[in-house]
Amino acid sequence: MGCGFLGNRAVIRPISSFVKIFFVMVLTASALAQTPIRVLVWDEQQPEQKNAYGEKFLGQTIADHLSTKPGLQVKTAALSSPDQGLGAAQLDEIDVLIFWSHKKNAEFSDKHAEEIARRVQDGKIGLITLHSAHWSKPFIKLMQARAIADARKQLGNAVSLRYRYENPIGKVPKFDDRLTPHLTQQEECWELALPLCVFPSWRADGAVSHVTTLAPTHPIAKGLPAQWDIAQTEMYAEPFHVPKPDAVIFEEKWDKGESFRSGCVWHIGKGAVFYFRPGHETYPIFQQKETLQVLENAVRWLNPAS
Repeated sequence: MGCGFLGNRAVIRPISSFVKIFFVMVLTASALAQTPIRVLVWDEQQPEQKNAYGEKFLGQTIADHLSTKPGLQVKTAALSSPDQGLGAAQLDEIDVLIFWSHKKNAEFSDKHAEEIARRVQDGKIGLITLHSAHWSKPFIKLMQARAIADARKQLGNAVSLRYRYENPIGKVPKFDDRLTPHLTQQEECWELALPLCVFPSWRADGAVSHVTTLAPTHPIAKGLPAQWDIAQTEMYAEPFHVPKPDAVIFEEKWDKGESFRSGCVWHIGKGAVFYFRPGHETYPIFQQKETLQVLENAVRWLNPAS
């Protein structure tokens, strides 16, 4: 009788422990599932945006849409916000940053740009850079970091490497200029020409662009058709002076013959950056269901906790 009693206790204890562990796992998974993705939509807020977005700015329009989606907690900030809306305290409270800038890129704080780039590389936040923010300081710094990492991967850490950086904000390459980034061997070292993060031609005539989804299985392309149009947009023409992307998800073409890699992903350190090209502040591009779907998908994919 005594041995049987002890045997029953031996069986009951593991089952009880298992039940407790099971419920802890369920509760933990449930809590994680309910943790919202904290999104900050940062917008330079140009007055011209109201030509397309009425009383709201472009960033507010994006934020209002994303706020209706489950699991997203969305805020907005602008260049005019205290501490430009991107001080350490604000960055501590976000998972994904959506960034729009255009005419005032040079006014953005170098300190904030460096902190954003550091947090992306540390895997603490994801960055979505929109349209004319190809010349934003955070994007430039991250493209420089990726170019340096690519060069080191090619050359090794023992080789002496110096950098050449020709101020990209305002410098536009010609079609036949050598692409940046590129490496040149010098007498005693290698020189890396850092990426200009721009392209030789653009046209803000509001012509239709034809978008092809090149990577339909990528999470950022979820729910997007194989081909779709943007009725009015600004044209950008290749070549785009950036490091080779890890994935090109969308491509745009125009009836006059230009094309552009319009949805690109780079992994940089422990984090990632997504550049989405369609835009121009005077056209209602971010009222279109496809472009908004791209942003929602990108937010979910870039979430560091995903």
